[in-house]
Amino acid sequence: MLKDKVTEFFVTIDDFCIEFESEIKNHLLESSTNKLRNRKASLSDSEIMSILVLFHYGQFSNFMSFYNLYVCAHMKDLFPGLVSYNRFVELQSRVAVPMMLFLKLKGLGKSTGISFVDSTPLRSCHNRRIHQHKTFKGVAERGQCSIGWFFGFKLHLIINDKGEILSFYLTKGNVDDRNFKVMKSMTENQFGKLFGDKGYISKALSDLLFGNGIQLIAKPRKNMKNHNISANDRILLRKRAIIECVNDELKNMCKIEHTRHRSINNFLINIISALTAYCFFPKKPSLNIDFELPSAQLMLCA
Repeated sequence: MLKDKVTEFFVTIDDFCIEFESEIKNHLLESSTNKLRNRKASLSDSEIMSILVLFHYGQFSNFMSFYNLYVCAHMKDLFPGLVSYNRFVELQSRVAVPMMLFLKLKGLGKSTGISFVDSTPLRSCHNRRIHQHKTFKGVAERGQCSIGWFFGFKLHLIINDKGEILSFYLTKGNVDDRNFKVMKSMTENQFGKLFGDKGYISKALSDLLFGNGIQLIAKPRKNMKNHNISANDRILLRKRAIIECVNDELKNMCKIEHTRHRSINNFLINIISALTAYCFFPKKPSLNIDFELPSAQLMLCA
């Protein structure tokens, strides 16, 4: 099963890497004095990326065990140039740029006019170990979410009604969900209606997005008055849990969050690989609502 998947991953990623390398060569500056070393590694960039995506795609929780006990033991025929685990960790950094470009250009979905926004915490360590934590010292910050305080980062996501990721943004844990810079960057190529929870209620943010062709609809608080929402929008607000399902799959299936990072570079590559693996999922949380039905029938269907 996984061997068939890794072949699918490799073909798609390798086609992109070939195109990427050709574009890089076209933009290199020629030098007549210094000769550039072009020594190839045992594993190509497409092979490294395929192994990283396969780890987050499967039901594995520890990358060292996955690489030593599964890849090296059962996939030598697919990857004849396998290196040691320590060497592979060193080679990960060389695929950071092509992995990010592949995710942005090939992995993300397209806006359909119905989008959902939410943020999820990425904890760096347990709250009791904050003062002992050294890897993200000075980088991660304390933040608060619906389930309490945490130390780490926030991953902001926008998805469409098909469960496809449209945009993402990584911030420190203390950044507000209504941050103008974050929301403006994430909604740059979006249109239509954007549904969020109570944490996105802001008149200034709504006016900013409305000027860019996006209507922000958030679940009203109990003390809010004269908040008129159409019947279809109320139904979609109840369906906002779809993005919670996406966050759950990213954390529990793709293992986007763990507290064993030893460097910031590996932390970033782990996030990019997990998001890329999710884009390969054949079945994603999605909505199946026909808005051509009358409102009464629509409410019954929902």
